[in-house]
Amino acid sequence: QVQLVESGGGLVQPGGSLILSCAASGSIFRLNVMGWYRQAPGNLRELVARTTSDGSTTYGDHVKGRFTASRDNAKNTVYLQTNSLKPEDTALYYCYAKGSTWAGGNDYDYWGQGTQVTVSS
Repeated sequence: QVQLVESGGGLVQPGGSLILSCAASGSIFRLNVMGWYRQAPGNLRELVARTTSDGSTTYGDHVKGRFTASRDNAKNTVYLQTNSLKPEDTALYYCYAKGSTWAGGNDYDYWGQGTQVTVSS
């Protein structure tokens, strides 16, 4: 099993910044994808950013140019630098990983519990 633990959420004013972190632990062989999704009340969960083990990153349209994802493969950790935050960025941010727990094993999806980001004056 793989556990994901997020940190770094909180309350921030419009235009502000936050750095989210997510550390993976457990029986990890390889995490091919790590990233972030978010879900606001009444909305579907949506992509924020996802990055592959070779560093290729895809961003959701709503955050392009404002958020930057990065990962430390040695630490099995993914980060999300959020800048120029807007009230509509308010959501529960979930860490996501896709990987295997042993060589030759299938890839599975893993989710964290979420960290709340609230953008308000």
